[in-house]
Amino acid sequence: MPNKIKKLAVLTSGGDSPGMNAAIRSVVRTCAYHEIQCIGVYRGYEGLIEGDFKPMGARSVRGIINKGGTILKSARSKEFRTPEGRQKAYQNLVDHEVDGLVVIGGDGSFTGALIFNQEFGFPVMGIPGTIDNDIFGTSHTLGFDTALNTVVDAIDKIRDTASSHNRLFFIEVMGRDVGHIALNTGIAGGAEEILIPEEDLGLDRLVDSLNKSRKSGKTSSIVIVAEGDKIGKNIFELKEFVDENMEGYDVRVSVLGHMQRGGSPSCFDRVLASRMGVKAVETLLEGKTNYMVGLLANKIELTHLDKAIKGKTKINLELLRVSDIMST
Repeated sequence: MPNKIKKLAVLTSGGDSPGMNAAIRSVVRTCAYHEIQCIGVYRGYEGLIEGDFKPMGARSVRGIINKGGTILKSARSKEFRTPEGRQKAYQNLVDHEVDGLVVIGGDGSFTGALIFNQEFGFPVMGIPGTIDNDIFGTSHTLGFDTALNTVVDAIDKIRDTASSHNRLFFIEVMGRDVGHIALNTGIAGGAEEILIPEEDLGLDRLVDSLNKSRKSGKTSSIVIVAEGDKIGKNIFELKEFVDENMEGYDVRVSVLGHMQRGGSPSCFDRVLASRMGVKAVETLLEGKTNYMVGLLANKIELTHLDKAIKGKTKINLELLRVSDIMST
């Protein structure tokens, strides 16, 4: 394996997700395994510009595999979007004799890494960390599985009170542009209806579905709504519509919000993060750059950053059909 690289840096950028710490751990320990140095960059690209670096060794990442969030912190950086900001970041890496950069984040973070490489020829590698699972080139992003488990647990608890009081609950989950969380948790949580951005089901279908559920003998209902669903302006507008147009429903709204980002990562996310970190470091050591590591058919594969950024994930149509059948 070619090894011109003697020192790597790793940062986390964008929204945090469970599994980021496990990925940091994997990157650091893979560097230690190959006897190269590793530097942690605090606060993402902002820290890259300010030179907020700290050397990291194998023992510095002990006890973090089970922790949510990111020990390296994360921040949005307006300055990195400017040529002057990226120049400062590049100079800091040169001054610290860093030979390559691992970026853990989403498509915005990858866009910054790609531009950075194009301007300075600096080797970069991406690890997808976002609970939305909206990155092309991987079946699972870090944090997606944990977020699903968090949401399902919340749905189960809400169903207890819905059943006790014969209520209809609209539960909003994250998913501004994609409905992966809503679709999967809706099926797992036994939702009567699932509203996602990819499928404009319309108010008529929602009303028909709720009426069908009531006629079948159901005394309570759960409707999962992705935050990017286009039926109403927001979930509270859906509640108002049902209140005004359907009698006999005691409607409640629950917005799960940022609780979906937190918590200890699942076993799946810990293993995935470990595999991705190893692949990211070893790919850089092989002299490759501008790739994202992803999971495809249970194998860790490479996708060019440009494709990962521009590509669109697709909703699983089989799950839509399963959802229709299960809500009978």
